[in-house]
Amino acid sequence: MASSGSNSKSSMVNGTKQFALLPKIINGGIAGIIGVSCVFPLDLVKTRLQNQQVGPNGEKMYNSMLDCFKKTYRAEGYFGMYRGSAVNILLITPEKAIKLAANDFFRHHLTTSNGTLPITRQMAAGGLAGLCQIVITTPMELLKIQMQDAGRVAAQAKAIGKTIPKVSATSIAMELIRTKGITGLYKGTGATMLRDVSFSIVYFPLFATLNSLGPRRDDGSNEAVFWCSFLSGCAAGSMAALAVNPFDVVKTRLQALKKVEGEMQFNGVADCIGKTLKYEGVTAFFKGGLCRMIVIAPLFGIAQMVYFLGVAEALLGVKSGNK
Repeated sequence: MASSGSNSKSSMVNGTKQFALLPKIINGGIAGIIGVSCVFPLDLVKTRLQNQQVGPNGEKMYNSMLDCFKKTYRAEGYFGMYRGSAVNILLITPEKAIKLAANDFFRHHLTTSNGTLPITRQMAAGGLAGLCQIVITTPMELLKIQMQDAGRVAAQAKAIGKTIPKVSATSIAMELIRTKGITGLYKGTGATMLRDVSFSIVYFPLFATLNSLGPRRDDGSNEAVFWCSFLSGCAAGSMAALAVNPFDVVKTRLQALKKVEGEMQFNGVADCIGKTLKYEGVTAFFKGGLCRMIVIAPLFGIAQMVYFLGVAEALLGVKSGNK
């Protein structure tokens, strides 16, 4: 598989293809901020659906994605739908920058001497990009999940006559560092790695393939028109999201520091998989799957479109060498 679908924005110096990393990092950061701002309420609903466990008599706090939306909005208002968004927006800039730029970096260096990029090398580039991002993703997801799930935990506590004090991402982070050191922010790293590496292995080759099928910006250009990058990002993102949803459920449950009274505690990836399978069945691993697909599709569609619009290249005066 050739790398023509990647819309690589490398420049040419003395006839040699150069890799311009800084514009890619900036574009990735801009793409992440815009994407997250658009889809965050859906991500909050996804987290709450994945974290809720079925009671002994089959009782649930939320019966569906729409039910979760309604109850969250009614109880917490519009801004309640954006709980945890500040830390997500703050850290999504380096996270998306690393993910998108690293994939292009590895694709650039794994391209064969005859200019092709076999599917196995595309998968390797994606997997390595996913591995690079977990240094940022793990603490970002850990803090985001506490904030997103706080409303559900508080509502359940209130139902049994208890009150849980409000917390902020900063207070959670400081408490974790104080009690467990910097490693406290990396709870669930194994599950995060499983999700992000497998997602990137599926997503990036699929995106490149779909993106290569669309019309080019100009004759002889390697760059797809912006709407093609958007649709390719949506399609590849939603399919990859569904494929790795079981890992996302495990990661979300492992990173939830506060549980509703009576909910199971988990000691690692294997324990979480075993208990979830035993008490809730296979379908539990696809909780929030539709919601996650709806979140990831526009998130990556928007991210890829912004990434390839070349905003940073225009600001920095870096000329794309693909046209």
